Amino acid sequence: MEMMNEDPGALIPELALLGAAVLGLLAGSWLPRRRQWLIAALAGLAFVAGIVATALAYTRPAETVFGSYAIDPTTNATRLIVLVATLLAVGASVDAARGQRRETEYWVLLLLGALGSVLMAGATDLLLLFAAFLLASIPLYALVGWSATSTGTEGAMKYYLSGAFAGVTMITGVTLLNAAGRGTAYVPLRENLTAAAAGGRSMPALAAVGLVAVLAGLAFKAGAVPAQFWVPDVSDGAPAPVAGIVTTIPKIGALVAVYRLLTQAIPEHAIDWPLIVAILAAASMSLGNLAAFLQTSVQRLLGYSAISQVGYVLMAAAVAARTPQAGPALLLYLAAYAITNLGAFAVAAAVTTPEGPARTVNDYRGLARRRPVLAGALVVCLLGLVGTPPTAVFLGKLAVFTAAVDGGMAWLTVLAIVNTVASLFYYLRWIAPLFTTPAPTAGPSENHGLRRRWASGVAVVAALTTLIIGVGAQALLGLLTTVP
Repeated sequence: MEMMNEDPGALIPELALLGAAVLGLLAGSWLPRRRQWLIAALAGLAFVAGIVATALAYTRPAETVFGSYAIDPTTNATRLIVLVATLLAVGASVDAARGQRRETEYWVLLLLGALGSVLMAGATDLLLLFAAFLLASIPLYALVGWSATSTGTEGAMKYYLSGAFAGVTMITGVTLLNAAGRGTAYVPLRENLTAAAAGGRSMPALAAVGLVAVLAGLAFKAGAVPAQFWVPDVSDGAPAPVAGIVTTIPKIGALVAVYRLLTQAIPEHAIDWPLIVAILAAASMSLGNLAAFLQTSVQRLLGYSAISQVGYVLMAAAVAARTPQAGPALLLYLAAYAITNLGAFAVAAAVTTPEGPARTVNDYRGLARRRPVLAGALVVCLLGLVGTPPTAVFLGKLAVFTAAVDGGMAWLTVLAIVNTVASLFYYLRWIAPLFTTPAPTAGPSENHGLRRRWASGVAVVAALTTLIIGVGAQALLGLLTTVP
């Protein structure tokens, strides 16, 4: 039984992020450029404080704060995933952000984007969900264009325009759901939609249109079909750490928000949302994999990979009302994917050539000979994204596939297995050059690569973490099995 209160002490992780963002912006306005790293340290402390507060929150009963924000196992698990993933993103970003004119803005935007992602996951009211959607979107538009390069600016503009359209679509859906269910809070909305369906009125049809519109907005944040068009351009145009952030952090909050919205607000017997979500899952995994086959740009390849990965996570959302395995499977997959994907982007941030960042798969020729540890981390992360044992994503996929079969969607599992096998092709296209002999003027520069020690360290930590989770996932599953 959930309690309702207005205790801001239950929001310490969220308040830590907000406080660090405000304090960092103010302090950064006065600090000299050589001292801007203090804001990065402040951001890191905020994430650590949030992790500690979340760990303590597991001992408290579930509650609803201020009538619209749930503090329960789902929210706590999402907090941990977002905070740990963003802490890794901070480490991967240090090399690129240090000493820049807008270094403070980088950390503040990252803090606000992470806060928006957490709020999306805990929202139990459509209005709060939309406000969190905006908070998880607007700072990241600016972050994509932070480097002020032509490709970054182009990516930021495409991201913004896609987001503006998705935002309008989503608020339209909120309006329609409010009209159909006579409210925006999840529990009353479900009760009213159930009553309308029982009475034979046409309200569920209106609600179905509204639900599709809201899901389209959340699909934009997750990088899923039909709102995936921005992902490859932003991934390729933004600096590698930023691309890792925008393809990972908001995805976590958006997909948990989909899960919570469908299970708590939309009755399955009134609207056949499992089929809608299953179609989105099938389209996302298939389109992402097919588009990645011929990519030579490593960041664009990871962008299409991110689209396909959303499809696998949506499988758990599609059967969320049919099996208790869906919630833990979804969270386990998100945790595994976040660490693995950020590890791959950290490698992309760490490897450079004399001309600049290593952009294509051929730029990685001979990396195993020059920097074997970094090459090993990349192999672990890429094979992890495939779902190769004993990595964390393997366990995530196994949990999701099992949940889908248990929820009566074996056909979706078969399609996912086919896509998983097919995805091995384009990941191997990146892995193979690591072990070939580079041309005299090709391949990563050892001297340039050694400069980016922070990104290299994060890549190694992420690779080790995905292996540790893959070997001993029972401890992590223990945190997730209480998800309702």
